[in-house]
Amino acid sequence: MTAMTSSASPARSPRPPLNRRLAEFGTTIFAEMSALALRTGSINLGQGFPDTDGPEEIREAAVRALRDGRGNQYPPGPGVPELRAAVVDHQRRRYGLTFDPDTEVLVTAGATEAIAAALLGLLEPGDEVVALEPYYDSYAACIAMAGGTRVPVTLRPSEGSGEGGGDRRFRLDLDELRDAVTDRTRLLLINTPHNPTGTVLTRQELTAIAELAVERDLLVVTDEVYEHLVFDDAEHLPLASFPGMRERTVTIGSAGKTFSFTGWKVGWVTAAPALVAAVRSAKQYLTYVASGPFQYAVAEALSLPDSYFEEFRADMRAKRELLAGGLEQAGFKVFRPAGTYFITTDIRPLGESDGFAFCRSLPERCGVVAIPNAVFYDHREHGAPFVRFAFCKRTEVLADAAARLKSLTAPGTAPTR
Repeated sequence: MTAMTSSASPARSPRPPLNRRLAEFGTTIFAEMSALALRTGSINLGQGFPDTDGPEEIREAAVRALRDGRGNQYPPGPGVPELRAAVVDHQRRRYGLTFDPDTEVLVTAGATEAIAAALLGLLEPGDEVVALEPYYDSYAACIAMAGGTRVPVTLRPSEGSGEGGGDRRFRLDLDELRDAVTDRTRLLLINTPHNPTGTVLTRQELTAIAELAVERDLLVVTDEVYEHLVFDDAEHLPLASFPGMRERTVTIGSAGKTFSFTGWKVGWVTAAPALVAAVRSAKQYLTYVASGPFQYAVAEALSLPDSYFEEFRADMRAKRELLAGGLEQAGFKVFRPAGTYFITTDIRPLGESDGFAFCRSLPERCGVVAIPNAVFYDHREHGAPFVRFAFCKRTEVLADAAARLKSLTAPGTAPTR
């Protein structure tokens, strides 16, 4: 008999488990810093969630929906009719924008899913996405998952002459934005009011963005979750309300930031029917549906009187002033936000320049946790000296944090825990 020879399959080179598109994204900085806050017993001004619940009547509306059996089973794919109608009414009353609740509104599992579904539904591999840098970390991950290429346009700090740095802000270079658009650009990803810098884009800036989008036939995804948190003379202007933008803009809203129920995860998209259909095509394979009883409660929340929104904004403005004042006394250079509930600071006046190292040492130094802005940049060097603090906390917590931060400029002073 002739012996049979065995031929082994050629060895394959090992491949790591993680999809290469996500290889650059590890555990989010929010998880890391929140764990650090727990481990050290520090005040967590890093992650942007309130430490109190929103209106009692809205919480009771959710309880009522649960008890009445509304939303305990799968809600309709586009969202419950009551919430879609409330979103339409909100956009009409606030901004004069009209939408069809059946074809131009889609309810999502928070704004994060809305962003993911919009990018997955609208992008092809190789498409370029121009995004304002620094940007919320999920933007980069979602662009990568969709096979797109992110093209950052950096918002740059501008020194103002106002008392207490009141005119300091991060500004958009419109020429840089225009130069970033190429024949491969599919869409612009815009965030205003802007997290993390607190910038609110002006009418002039939004007009230029709209003109560029129309001229180059671009889609725009605009994240407006902080629409009700604008301060002083700032005004939130939906990009969809500008000439030529209604049919090319996907607008993202959320209940979490406005009503302080971030755990409910109720967001929405408003756009022309073809755009909503594209987003829905991706969304239905993510969560399919979510937050059934909470959708009914948010429908009631959107109908709250103007006084609620005014009081909410006034409360956050007072908290902004409390924390900003404490940060200035501690030696930070403070960029007072025109919107959102975050304050960006420059740590160089403290003799520091590495935001990562600073934030990792801050809990031991004074018992406070913050977020290094560099995680929101492709160009890490541009964000290196900037650190973000959240002020959506109770007044007494912010006062305690401000007192602790003063120890940074008082050698030998031990933090109060």
